[in-house]
Amino acid sequence: MMYDAKRLAGGIYGLLVGEALGVPYEFNAPTDLPPTNAIEFAPPPGFERSHVGTPPGTWSDDGALALCLLASLLECGTFDPEDAGRRFLAFRESGYMAVDGRVFDIGGTTEDALDHIQKGTPALQTGRSDEWSQGNGSLMRVLPLALWHKGDDATLTRHAAAQSCITHAHPSAQACCALYCLWARRILEGNTDAWTAATQAFRDIYAPETPERIMLDEIIKPDQPYRTRGSGFVVDTLRSAQVVQDAGDYAAIVRAAVALGNDTDTTACVAGGIAGLRFGVDGIPPRWLDDLRGRNLVDPLIARLITWHQP
Repeated sequence: MMYDAKRLAGGIYGLLVGEALGVPYEFNAPTDLPPTNAIEFAPPPGFERSHVGTPPGTWSDDGALALCLLASLLECGTFDPEDAGRRFLAFRESGYMAVDGRVFDIGGTTEDALDHIQKGTPALQTGRSDEWSQGNGSLMRVLPLALWHKGDDATLTRHAAAQSCITHAHPSAQACCALYCLWARRILEGNTDAWTAATQAFRDIYAPETPERIMLDEIIKPDQPYRTRGSGFVVDTLRSAQVVQDAGDYAAIVRAAVALGNDTDTTACVAGGIAGLRFGVDGIPPRWLDDLRGRNLVDPLIARLITWHQP
């Protein structure tokens, strides 16, 4: 199936703009944030921004690792966890795919995994699976896999779970990455109720007794209302990104994600990627696209992604 080029570009730029929008507000409670309509790359005067010294319009680890994954997929022509792991490590060690080559805001679980990769551990064995490794560090970077992938749903979800295992091997992280990729795929296919369709596809792939299905039915609970929150828990991030899609256009969605507070950059990254797919790159405010830093890293990758899907 041919995917619309503007949706593909919208997905990549949607996640990068969303993350950059959230960076200066990270670690703040919702009550400490500016009014939602005042959330911009540069916070209002008087707001004590996070990551002082980081210019407005800069993505952090979320965007950089997503671009690492996209570059790996395009260069290898397949999902190669070893190559992806090396690129993740190159981000930390040399600023690969980071704006200005400057690295900041890497999560602790990801740091642990990269330490193991550096020591030569196989990439699919580096992610932790304990109860403290249910962060959103693999979800925030997985969207390029769904945009690149040409295989069937089962293969897509298998690869989504595997890329999660490089840093986050807990079944909750694997399940969230798989569902998110199915959700993105259904949007690209033009499904008008993509979340419901993705949930059904997930249930068609994973039998009821599997860890992934248990996570879906008992923890993610995609058919039930969800109390949004901007925490770093992967299920909170996925479900909050889903709920804020009702906020309106692209700008309203990513602002609503940031307004949840705390892990503002990742919530807006995950929500923004989906919103970018829904509205296309033309739906992202031009001022945000113009002010996004590091576009020289992005545009060649998007051009290759679009070419990848041409007959």
